[in-house]
Amino acid sequence: MSNNWRISSFNGALLAAYFIPVWTIIAFSIMVSPIHGLYERPSVSIAFYASDYLHLGKMATVRLAWLLALARITVVAFFAVFLAMAAFSPLRKSSSGADEALAVALCLGSVLSFASMMMASKVGEVEALRMHAAELLMLLGTAIVMLFETAPKRAVEPPVAEAGAPASELSLQQP
Repeated sequence: MSNNWRISSFNGALLAAYFIPVWTIIAFSIMVSPIHGLYERPSVSIAFYASDYLHLGKMATVRLAWLLALARITVVAFFAVFLAMAAFSPLRKSSSGADEALAVALCLGSVLSFASMMMASKVGEVEALRMHAAELLMLLGTAIVMLFETAPKRAVEPPVAEAGAPASELSLQQP
């Protein structure tokens, strides 16, 4: 089993083991109480940016919180699809569907982490800035590994000779 796992797939599984529970808990805390969940440490930079620079009202802030929760759950869903496809051996060997799900999760997660990091920088939240920067570096590291990793080479099987044909007729190297 270990001979057909690529480094990016293994790294993606480790990322999914982090992002699925952490971002699910963050998204559900926002869904239960949008304003309180938005002002917790993982999302506080977005909340401060929205209140300081965008001057959003109460309902607009609630909508922003739900949109943030939806974005986090979408990333979690793509990581879950990746894990399901990577765990199922025939899909991992035959298609690149698992890689596509991982690429979408990495792309969406990177955009969300980068935007959160920029907002944390703008409002002066140092702890949130460090957290979003660490998440962004993890996501970008896996994306770079996926980008430069080559596809595993398949073993070439010798052609099978037909039972009814003589061996002299099958050889292509004879004059």
